[in-house]
Amino acid sequence: MHPVVPSPETLSAQTCWSCVREIEKAAHFCPHCSKLQPPADSDYFSFFGLQRRLNIDLGMLEKEFYKLSRRLHPDVYARATPAEQQWSTQKSSLLNDAYRTLRDPIARTEYLLELEGVKLEEQSRAATDEARAQGKEKQQVVPPDLLEEVFELNMQLEEMRMGKKMGERDEQVAKDLESAKGRFEEMLSSSNDELRKLWNEWDQVIASGADAEDPKRVAVRDKMVALLNRRSYVRNLVRDVNEVLQT
Repeated sequence: MHPVVPSPETLSAQTCWSCVREIEKAAHFCPHCSKLQPPADSDYFSFFGLQRRLNIDLGMLEKEFYKLSRRLHPDVYARATPAEQQWSTQKSSLLNDAYRTLRDPIARTEYLLELEGVKLEEQSRAATDEARAQGKEKQQVVPPDLLEEVFELNMQLEEMRMGKKMGERDEQVAKDLESAKGRFEEMLSSSNDELRKLWNEWDQVIASGADAEDPKRVAVRDKMVALLNRRSYVRNLVRDVNEVLQT
């Protein structure tokens, strides 16, 4: 028979459920008896034993992912207690979600900002389609420096759509749209470089021990939010141009 195992809610975050010895809060396994520990109330960074920094060694992240994948796999706990089987399944799922998020530079940045209490503007295609399905118009905030260009672009897009309905294609407008798409793609590439610079600023601020209300921390956070919102908007412009040119 399996021994009675307490539920995660009744366990001390720093006590092993099996040997009742002190362990680190987010430990996956007890260093004393090697028993699997219940899922801790932690974020994706701490799941991998990382600080909330944006420059990550992706090679080390991948190695840790495969190492934990082997040790947390449910098959390993096929004969363990029901609680350990459940924890294994939960942790394996968390592991996959955490790895998928942290290995992607944009997803990693967005996730960190969520941890900071920041909600980015929802400008995804799914959000736009959902709004339209509800009979609403998805409101997107146009970056101030793009107002004039976006106004002209929307006129060209509408002209192309109307022409297609009539079985016509204006080659000059199509050429202008291709040119605009090229400029927007350059903006996306440039935004990636800008984002990496902000990562360095963020990591330096965190290394200095700045708390959540520190002006420097808030300033870097706000710059990342503005950059990601702008990037999301530009990405959608590229998508809209591609749709018109390809259909």
